[in-house]
Amino acid sequence: MIIFLCSAIIYGLGYFYTFFKLADFMKPDIASAVLLGIFLVFMALAPVLIQIYSTRGSIRSARIFAYAGFMWMAFIIIFVPVSLLLDIYNFIIRQGGLLYGKELGSFAVPQAYTVYIPCYISVLLNVFGYFEAKMLRVKKIVIKTKKLPAGAGRIKIMQVSDLHLGLLVGEDMLGKVIREFESHEPDIIVSTGDLLDGAAHHAGSLANKLRKVHAPMGKFAVAGNHEFYGGLKHTMKFLEEAGFTVLREEGVTLDGMINIAGVDYFTDEKKKGDEASSEADMLLKLPSGLFTILLKHKTDVSKKSLGLFDLQLSGHTHKGQIFPVNLLTPMVFQYHHGFTNLQNGSLLYVSSGAGTVGPPIRFLSPPELTMIEIVPESDN
Repeated sequence: MIIFLCSAIIYGLGYFYTFFKLADFMKPDIASAVLLGIFLVFMALAPVLIQIYSTRGSIRSARIFAYAGFMWMAFIIIFVPVSLLLDIYNFIIRQGGLLYGKELGSFAVPQAYTVYIPCYISVLLNVFGYFEAKMLRVKKIVIKTKKLPAGAGRIKIMQVSDLHLGLLVGEDMLGKVIREFESHEPDIIVSTGDLLDGAAHHAGSLANKLRKVHAPMGKFAVAGNHEFYGGLKHTMKFLEEAGFTVLREEGVTLDGMINIAGVDYFTDEKKKGDEASSEADMLLKLPSGLFTILLKHKTDVSKKSLGLFDLQLSGHTHKGQIFPVNLLTPMVFQYHHGFTNLQNGSLLYVSSGAGTVGPPIRFLSPPELTMIEIVPESDN
C-alpha cells in the first residue's frame, strides 16, 4: 500500500510538472490552458474510466481508453524524468554563471529543446518498447540436486508469471505462450500469479485454450495480487477451468519425487509474522528429503522457510517493465529479477513476466517464460 501511494503521488506530481512545462513552452491563453489542464486530468483518470467501462461490460470503450490512457502514461513516465534532467542541467549552468560571474548561456539547452528532446526520446522508446513487449523468450535454468534418485531423468518445469490476460494482453500473446509450452513439452507447468488481469470478458475462451495444454505431472498456480483485484471467486474459476490446480497455503507431492507448494499473495502487512509462520508450517508438513518448489507471487523470502524449500519461483516485479521504472525496482525489491542463491541451500528465481500491466510496453525488460530443468546430481 505504501508503494502504491508513493507511486500515485509521484505520478500526480509528474502531471503537474507536465502541465507547467507545456504551458511555459506553448504560452497558451487562459482558455487553452484550461483545455490543456482538462486533457491532462482526463488522461490521468483514464485507469478509473477503464475500470468503470470494463465493469459495465463496455469492452470496446474500455479497450480504447486503455490504449489511449496507458500509452499516454508510458509517454509521461519517460518524458518527465528526461525533461526534468534537462531542466536541472540548465539550472546548474545558470547558477554556475552567477557564481563565477560569467555568461554560460551558450552551454544551456534551449528552452524549446527541453520539450522536443524528451518528446522524441519518449516516442522512440515507446515504439521500440511496444514491439519488445511482443518478443517472448524462454529463459533456461538447470539445477542439479541430490534429492532426485539417479536415473530419474530430468524434470522439466515451465514457469509463466504476470501474463495479465485482459484488455491489452489477449489471444495473440497467449498463443505465443501456448506454442512455447507445446514446443518445450514440460513435465510441469506453473503460474506464479497474475495470469488474469481483472474480469476479462473473454476469460472463458482463454481458459479453454489453456486447458488443452497438457503437462504429464500437472499444472499448478498461485494467486497474485491481480487475482485478488479481479475478484478471487472469478479468477479461481478461471484458473480451474484452465486446468490448473490452485495451491493456497498447501502443497502436493508428485510421483514420490518432488513437492510443489504454493501461497497466496497477501497485502495485509500486519499479518507478515503470521504469514511467515503459516508458510513454514505448511512446508514442514510435506514429505522431507524431496526436492521442494515453492510458488509465491511476491519476491519476499521468509527466513523461517529457508532450508524448507529448494527453489522459490516468483514474479510480480516485471523487472520494472519500462524505463526508467526498471532503474527503481532494485531499490524497492530486494530480489527484483533473476537467479539468487539464498541461505540454507534454498534458491530463488524471479521472472520478469510474460505480459504487461498498464502500458503495453516493455523496454530493457523483455517478456519471458522460464524453463527449469531439475537434474539428479549423479547425471552428466
